[in-house]
Amino acid sequence: MFDSVRTHRRWLLAFVLILVFPSFVFTGIYGYSEFVRGGDEVAELDGEPIVQQDLDAAHRERIDRMRAMFGPQFDARLLETPQARAATLDGLLSERALARQAQLAHVAVSEQTLREAIAAAPAFHEDGKFSYDRYRRLLAAQGMAEVAFEQRVRVDLARQMLLQAVAGSAVVPATVSEQVRRLAEERRQVREFRFEPRDFQARVAVTDAQIAAYYDANQSEFRTQESARVEYVVLTLADVAAQVPAVTEADARAYYEKNAAKFGQDEQRRASHILLTAGEGGSAADRAGARKKAQELLARVRANPAQFESLAREHSRDPGSAAGGGDLGWFGRGMMVKPFEDAVFALKEGQVGDVVESDFGFHIIRLTGVRGAQARPFAEVRSQIEADLRREAAGKRFAEVAEQFTNAVYEQPDSLQPVADKLKLTVQSFEYLTRAGAPARPNQPQIFTPRVVEALFSPESIDKRRNTEAIEVASNVFVSARVVEHRPTAVRPLAEVRDQIKARVERAEAARLAREAGEQKLAALRKDATEAGFGQTRIVSRVRPEGLPAAAVTAIMRVPAGQLPAFVGAELDGGSYAVFRVLSSEIPEKVDPAQAHAQSRALAQMFGGADEVAYVAAVRARLDARVLRAELKLDAAGEAGSDGKAAGK
Repeated sequence: MFDSVRTHRRWLLAFVLILVFPSFVFTGIYGYSEFVRGGDEVAELDGEPIVQQDLDAAHRERIDRMRAMFGPQFDARLLETPQARAATLDGLLSERALARQAQLAHVAVSEQTLREAIAAAPAFHEDGKFSYDRYRRLLAAQGMAEVAFEQRVRVDLARQMLLQAVAGSAVVPATVSEQVRRLAEERRQVREFRFEPRDFQARVAVTDAQIAAYYDANQSEFRTQESARVEYVVLTLADVAAQVPAVTEADARAYYEKNAAKFGQDEQRRASHILLTAGEGGSAADRAGARKKAQELLARVRANPAQFESLAREHSRDPGSAAGGGDLGWFGRGMMVKPFEDAVFALKEGQVGDVVESDFGFHIIRLTGVRGAQARPFAEVRSQIEADLRREAAGKRFAEVAEQFTNAVYEQPDSLQPVADKLKLTVQSFEYLTRAGAPARPNQPQIFTPRVVEALFSPESIDKRRNTEAIEVASNVFVSARVVEHRPTAVRPLAEVRDQIKARVERAEAARLAREAGEQKLAALRKDATEAGFGQTRIVSRVRPEGLPAAAVTAIMRVPAGQLPAFVGAELDGGSYAVFRVLSSEIPEKVDPAQAHAQSRALAQMFGGADEVAYVAAVRARLDARVLRAELKLDAAGEAGSDGKAAGK
């Protein structure tokens, strides 16, 4: 209802956080590691080392992003493979290269852009608005200072500005766009003859030798992730508040009388208005015309106040209030632009003021109601006062209790039970903690932050089973934890995974037999064509594959139109194999303008993405990006452990 006059501004850069730094918007914000460099380099860029701790931190962030995207069903062990860690390092090298290039190119991020980007992050919002307190709490939970975080955001924004400039310069020739459209919309009639692995299952006999060979060749699939069973104790402000004595009625009433203004409702006013505008970018003459018309309407209103609502419906340019006769409802101070607010609070009820100019245009205002400031009764706010007083008392005592907590976990390092007994806390346990951490529980602070995980997997914790120091994981939340049982990474014995391997080999052998049968059928059909056994005719195109995998669509579309009808074969998902009878080809001549525009935009984005990839590769080459460990190099196929130069640069 206040579309044209409210001062609230929409955050225009809400998408920036999603594009620029997904590594800490969703589940947490990780600081740069404060480690001693040296001796553990995994890569190098422009002469500067990237060490193992950098890679570990980046990999934890990647796992947390995946966990935030897919929820509880995500298994972090899927990313504990050599290929996954090599891919993380490859991405880290690209990020560092772009950040360095932005620095060399003097790409500047203004303070205003930085503030808007941070304020737009949903992670820092409470009740739909940026909350500085939440911002502080989240940074404190990750052990990061505001200055360090803001510098990281600034670097990420500069890096994104580079990529946007590259992608935005992509140009798609009209002939290319038209050819791509024709290829995308080409439709082919096909019939299918499918060979399923289950039909060949009875013919498969897996030997012990095959099982042993698979086990020896794929031991990384059966390697357990390093993990630990841990105990931990959490001290929160709520724990301290629970031990604060009850607030007496006398104390609550005294607080109420001392802070009466806090429990009152400010004066509110209700007004209607008629808004006249000069149009977007209006000239001085346009504004003068709008003012003149506003003065004429004001004269008509004062001559006949009863026609205010009808004039508002006819002439007001405020889409939020015109249909309601100009009514803006009830509002208090600070909810309207200042010239409008000053005019409203200077009027008496029923009075129509002079024409008021604001950034939105010219207003004719009528005050239709006044609600004076009112005090809420003590009985209504007593429970709130008691809670506030208990929280205030707990806050004053928390520093003292936190010091006791810190001293106790240090002085009795072999158990958490003494500190739990002393401060009336509970020792909790977590069965399967990995170096990737663990997701936060709903409506609970994140316990296993990077600092806590790092402390738990330190030699002191693993070898000596000592308590960690008291670590502040959020505002007024301290944690100490200890390792009860450490499980190093190991390959599961063959006997334990034998049935699993047998099932995999059986599936692979059945799929091989299905493929061989399909290929034999395809060869026979090409010599002696028949459609016996084929399914119903259906239409397939590149943009509407009708459930077929990309390899099958490619095989169907690859046959030259002049050679149809023809037979082709392709492997399908799940190990199936299909022979297709491709009957005919058609390219629609009629173009849907909206679809053509969407395809052109998608093509431009694809070209821009390709330009980005090429640009990043060029920057990495120029800055001499190198992977220093063979097991962390990616080859052209994305496999780890390559010695090829392409992976190192």
